[in-house]
Amino acid sequence: MEKVDLAQKFSLFTEHWSPRVVGELNDSYIKLAKLKGEFVWHHHDGEDEMFLVVKGRLVIRFRDGDVDLGPGELIVIPRGVEHMPVAEEEAQVMLIEPKTTLNTGNVTNERTVAELKRI
Repeated sequence: MEKVDLAQKFSLFTEHWSPRVVGELNDSYIKLAKLKGEFVWHHHDGEDEMFLVVKGRLVIRFRDGDVDLGPGELIVIPRGVEHMPVAEEEAQVMLIEPKTTLNTGNVTNERTVAELKRI
């Protein structure tokens, strides 16, 4: 068993919207991602999604309003709920989600990460 130093792991990559796996929990991955700018409107048919902000600020847009998150705050988005993450400045987030979760959910485009990297 090894501890995970989040700051050290975040220092290993610079790409935005490209999650990295730092651990496994039962049938889920623990992922780190750097986010900047707008993502895409999407939803996940079969999985809930959790965003925990480690550093920076993140806005999750919903069709009926926005939720603003700062360091130490998290949100769980239930399956099927359409959303779009937005980070005006770089945000560092942790995600815990089933191994089958595709980052773009029901959308496939240039931001889809089908093969996750481990760090």
